[in-house]
Amino acid sequence: MDRSRPLLALLAATALAVPGLTALSSAAHAADADVLQNGGFESGLSGWTCSASSGTTVDSPVRSGSSALQATPAGSDDAQCAQSVSVQPDSQYTLAGYVRGSYVYLGASGTGTTDVSTWTQSAPDWQKLSTTFTTGPSTTEVTVYTHGWYGTGAYDADDLSLTGPGGSGTTQPPAVPAGLTASSVTATSVTLSWSAVSGATGYAVYRDGVKMQTASGTSATVTGLTASTAYSFQVTAVNDAGESAKSAAVAVTTDSGAGGGSGGGGSAGLPAHALVGYLHAGFANGSGYTRLADVPDSWDVIDLAFAEPTSPTSGDVEFTRCPVTDCPNAESDADFKAAIKAKQAAGKKVLISIGGQNGQVQLTTAAARDAFVSSVSKIIDTYGLDGLDIDFEGHSLSLDTADTDFKHPTTPVIVNLVSALKTLKAEYGEKFVLTMAPETFFVQNGYQYYGTGKWGGQDPRCGAYLPVIYALRDDLTLLHVQDYNSGPIMGLDNQYHSMGGADFHIAMTDMLLTGFPVAGDPDNVFPPLRPDQVAIGMPASTEAGNGYVAPSEVTRTLDCLTKKIDCGSYTTHGTWPDLRGLMTWSINWDRYSNWEFQKTFDGYFG
Repeated sequence: MDRSRPLLALLAATALAVPGLTALSSAAHAADADVLQNGGFESGLSGWTCSASSGTTVDSPVRSGSSALQATPAGSDDAQCAQSVSVQPDSQYTLAGYVRGSYVYLGASGTGTTDVSTWTQSAPDWQKLSTTFTTGPSTTEVTVYTHGWYGTGAYDADDLSLTGPGGSGTTQPPAVPAGLTASSVTATSVTLSWSAVSGATGYAVYRDGVKMQTASGTSATVTGLTASTAYSFQVTAVNDAGESAKSAAVAVTTDSGAGGGSGGGGSAGLPAHALVGYLHAGFANGSGYTRLADVPDSWDVIDLAFAEPTSPTSGDVEFTRCPVTDCPNAESDADFKAAIKAKQAAGKKVLISIGGQNGQVQLTTAAARDAFVSSVSKIIDTYGLDGLDIDFEGHSLSLDTADTDFKHPTTPVIVNLVSALKTLKAEYGEKFVLTMAPETFFVQNGYQYYGTGKWGGQDPRCGAYLPVIYALRDDLTLLHVQDYNSGPIMGLDNQYHSMGGADFHIAMTDMLLTGFPVAGDPDNVFPPLRPDQVAIGMPASTEAGNGYVAPSEVTRTLDCLTKKIDCGSYTTHGTWPDLRGLMTWSINWDRYSNWEFQKTFDGYFG
């Protein structure tokens, strides 16, 4: 039996109880301020260094704001995240913060007197830790840190502060900006203005609590917004001593725009109604190889299938084009890249799709997450692509047994995937196209079974995409669930729906656009997606997969969802004329079937 952890905890508790350990100065300091930078982790890990790349920022769980620190001890590393802070000699400081997890520590070293720390043995919810110290007569810098303990799992920290006199050569953080106003509101942008703050060297702009951009002056234009959507904006003032609190919020509703998406024509520059298809770029099968340059102009998003992992848990993925031995008519790399540029010049989006049936990706560690980000970036940069499609199938996403709250996931493969995708989105900016193609039991089956382990006997995959979709709901360009290769799924009418007709597509899509309670809990509702984020996934032919529906059933599906006519026995919960469109597996199979799927789309949407 391992007794080292309880013994260490006892010694730590005894040490903290020693009288005089944290001597207090005799008088409060009139200029006291929070001298710790980015203690709420709203600016990622800016100002912080985490050992062994153990730390990241997450948007759930958080105590306040939109971000918090999450760090995971591994092996002999305790996941320490630290920041060096300028302080004044012979001065009193109070270190405080909130933590979650087991055996979480908060402390300060290099104080010049007695270094201090405080800890909690178990904090299933946010718990405040606080301690004080006095600096030595020549101390001008201390190190603030938080860390976990070996083998105890991830811990979280938020709203850390070090209150006392500002360090030598520093000032106090600036005051809160006043007078925030909005003007020049369009379907996709707004201009914000505010009053100057004395001592500020810059400003940060927040949208719905999330830091979006910085500004050197007293105005900024925020772009990449969605038409007819309500937003809340705030600003902060920044200098070398830190960041002010957020200003009073100003509410803005963007103008209406064609197609209901950004740019007046759809999210990330898509048309109002888009046709999405997968192109077999890396392998050959009975459908034959289709050169990218030969894909008709009807296809608005082309997903290159597939980049696959070098091993299931490495995180490293590679994209290898179909060799000429298997695809004799495959184009050269130069022609392939030229075709990508030509498609983009015509307004099309070309993405790399990760995974597929044979490409299981399991980001079980922070190292795997980082390898995933690096290798995906390399593929995107090599081919000049517009973004990324996530097609994780099999056991790439599975829930830990304790993971029952989709808004606050703890399963490492889910937490790491969310972190990786947010990193890629931040790296490439607003124009980055992010799509997902989960199977129905990864999404809609969460209506009954999320976190209960009941699907198929004991299947932890049921609803496993829900926390990923929820966490990335503001970054997600398109969700096109695979409404095929699926068993019966219960809809919002409490009836099971099976593949093969419009009824299945109507019921499954209605769930995405209406929202649904998870695992039968009416207080735990998965929120609806915007219609411009949803395309319906269908097989292009009987050879492409189970669940093929005839063109007449495709048309009936669209009539019901966009016009609420010909819905059959299922009653939808709304009408969505801005539904983005259709996705199919695959372009190759559609060509094999004389472009039947493409012609159906073109005939309906023109």
